[in-house]
Amino acid sequence: MLAFAEITTTSVDVNVDMTPFILLSLAVYVLYVVALWRVFSKAGYPGWLAIIPIVNMFVLVKVGGMSAWWGLLYFVPIANIVLVIIVALKVGRNFGHGAAFSIFLLWLFSIIGFCIIGFSSDTYSKVEA
Repeated sequence: MLAFAEITTTSVDVNVDMTPFILLSLAVYVLYVVALWRVFSKAGYPGWLAIIPIVNMFVLVKVGGMSAWWGLLYFVPIANIVLVIIVALKVGRNFGHGAAFSIFLLWLFSIIGFCIIGFSSDTYSKVEA
């Protein structure tokens, strides 16, 4: 019993500096906001809406050509994954890209995909289903 007490009372001193992780996360978020700002502007929505974390999801659903009410599905655990894929496909189609671009670059690597759409000469044309 004494050996168990000795094992459980020892503490490990882990001194990890979180500053690089925080700075990298902030840089990635700023890049994401800049890319979404450009995408929203091309789609005719105010670009500054990309700064607000929850609001940008609803605007992205509208860029996909769906009602903003569909954005509430982002808060439903399994439905949010399906909705993100559907929105990626619709946003890609509205900017003239196919399913492969939408799945790989707007869903899996969304920052890269939104940078490509935002900083390229792609134009927004709403395609009806």
